[in-house]
Amino acid sequence: MSPGLDLAALERQVRPLLSAQRYEQAEALLRPLVASGTGPLAVWRWLASALRPQGKIAETRAIQEMLVAHAPGDYAARFDLSETLLLMGEFERGWREYRYRYSLAHTASIERKVQRPRWNGQPIPGKTLLIHDEQGYGDTFQFLRMVPWAKAKSGARLVLEVTPEAMPLARRMQGFDDIVARGSLPPPFDMHCELMSLPMAMGLTLGDLPGEIPYLRPDAQRVEQWRKRLADLPRPWVALAWAGRPTHMNDANRSLALSQLAPLADSGAAFVSIQKGPAEAQAAHPPGSMPLLTLGGEIRDFEDTAAILCLADLLVSVDSSPVHLAGALGVPVWVMLPFVPDWRWLLAREDSPWYPQARLFRQPARGDWGSVIDKIAGELRGFVVSARKQGRQNACA
Repeated sequence: MSPGLDLAALERQVRPLLSAQRYEQAEALLRPLVASGTGPLAVWRWLASALRPQGKIAETRAIQEMLVAHAPGDYAARFDLSETLLLMGEFERGWREYRYRYSLAHTASIERKVQRPRWNGQPIPGKTLLIHDEQGYGDTFQFLRMVPWAKAKSGARLVLEVTPEAMPLARRMQGFDDIVARGSLPPPFDMHCELMSLPMAMGLTLGDLPGEIPYLRPDAQRVEQWRKRLADLPRPWVALAWAGRPTHMNDANRSLALSQLAPLADSGAAFVSIQKGPAEAQAAHPPGSMPLLTLGGEIRDFEDTAAILCLADLLVSVDSSPVHLAGALGVPVWVMLPFVPDWRWLLAREDSPWYPQARLFRQPARGDWGSVIDKIAGELRGFVVSARKQGRQNACA
């Protein structure tokens, strides 16, 4: 590498390529600069950012390991490594590095400043343990399963704090002594733990999953209300969600347009849209001959979503909160995943240790939703035939 390398000029070349997802070009620009195995850490960091979206996970991990070894105080590098380790199923170290998630510039503002020690998994009988959620709704639904485990391991009086939106569902869980909504004052406690720090505290392994399924349950009254609302809809019912939260950092990679689901239309299923947010408007114009009942405007909260999912025969969705809600409820769900997915879906498998009722449909190449949807369309035709022969199988409702 030339000792006269202008890093600022190089960054002005590399950043636009990464932003435009022209990862191969970024890689071609950067590789010669580190061909000797040495070079500025910034160049290696940019190279890792170009390699990971291409699915070159092993090489990405090697670079991230090197970055952490050379700059252990670079918390962004440690967090990037954690997500790669978790994606590879290496939970033990992955969870340890994941604790650096609140040391980043864009997350420091949402860290809960708690003036009590963090629980590290030890027995604390006679004490009070506060477990509080921290990130998105999907994260909350996914990790609530660990609350009863923490209660059993700690021997403590356990207080659970969740967002007001998730609280009605969480309230019907087992494994806590008190529950409060985020934003209200919790009762006095001795130790605390973020919901997504429980895996580190308790040494969660793949072998511990999935635990008891379902661990969330719908409200019986809401189920009956929606059963009456949907009584005239022919079976089987397939719930659809095609876009996640637009403000999510990776939303462009995980969301799609309803029009792209046109190949599902002739499967024989009746579709119900549970899509919320800006993408909900697309349901007014379903693709082709898709029989789509739009429910987004009638869905008031997660209690409604849970009731609808428990009545449906299947959820087909991108990686967003309804997937985790369906999984926690024990509802069959088919998840459409980008080429390099979020860490929780691991690599090269069609099932999920988190949710036994889930099937994963992965892009075979970056941006290739067409292959995913065509595969789902074929599988859905078989699902409809089987569902009509067997009748309603979902015991959730």
